[in-house]
Amino acid sequence: MNPITRRLGLAAVALLSTLPALAQDYPNRSIRIIAPFPVGTGPDTNAREIAQELSKVLGQPVVVENRPGASSMIGMEAGAKATPDGYTLVMGSTSSLSVLPHIMPNKVPYKAERDFVPISIVGLLNTALTAHPSLPEKNAKELIERLKAQPGSVIAATSGVGSYSHLAGEWFASSAGVKINFVPYNTSSPYGDLVAGQVNVIFDALPAAIGNVRAGKLKILALTGKSRHPNFPDVPTFAEAGLPDYSPTAWIGLFAPAKTPAPIIAKLGEAMQKAAAQNPDLIAKWRTTAGELRAQTPAEFAAFLKQDDALWGAAIRKAGVKLD
Repeated sequence: MNPITRRLGLAAVALLSTLPALAQDYPNRSIRIIAPFPVGTGPDTNAREIAQELSKVLGQPVVVENRPGASSMIGMEAGAKATPDGYTLVMGSTSSLSVLPHIMPNKVPYKAERDFVPISIVGLLNTALTAHPSLPEKNAKELIERLKAQPGSVIAATSGVGSYSHLAGEWFASSAGVKINFVPYNTSSPYGDLVAGQVNVIFDALPAAIGNVRAGKLKILALTGKSRHPNFPDVPTFAEAGLPDYSPTAWIGLFAPAKTPAPIIAKLGEAMQKAAAQNPDLIAKWRTTAGELRAQTPAEFAAFLKQDDALWGAAIRKAGVKLD
């Protein structure tokens, strides 16, 4: 072995030997989670809730820094470029990692497998088909029957072209073989017009509608899931409407920049397992909106991401939605 090769080998051994010590000392200061969402939105609230639980487990402050903009790409890019030392993390989502790369492949400035290391999912929210009470149909099966008899007779609100609510609706329409008229609300919430009856339905995660559902101002026609949600036993699944493969799920999850040391990722993964299980009130809160607070190992989360990306990619290609 020549001297240069020997020195490089010794340096590598020395570096590897320091990694366990690095993990043992981690964290010794505050951790920042970049949230690519506006302050006060549902994902922002969820990020702050889990940050508080992580702080309890890790014994250091875990603070949330909002970096919204460009459909979450600004915050995700900042997370990808952060120093990979475990002190800057980023909260990814369905939109940022499973949707945008398919509808804007030439504009997304990051790649999931290249730029991030998955730590754990934080939680999932089933997608609801929510309608104004004036809509005569009682469930998704009846709505499909109407749309096949009267194509385009239903108006669906969305948060904008290419948004989660738009693509979940397109996925439904292509799966059911029906035509729906989509109205994008790019700069305002669509729920005001939905409650007023100006539009008929929306395909979205339930938190934004749950207050109006409980007040009787909106109704739920269907929820995703393999079986009926225990908190909504009277609401049928999309599978019961004949769409067993319709499975859009809104999720958020914790990531570190690529090259973050494996022992730190492992420690954060273990911390997430405890953080997601230690607060019964927070667990119950997720369930009230047809969701689930959940943790996964980094390997389990990586497998979940691969599957979710494939599902959304296939649905988006079938719907023919592209924004590049």
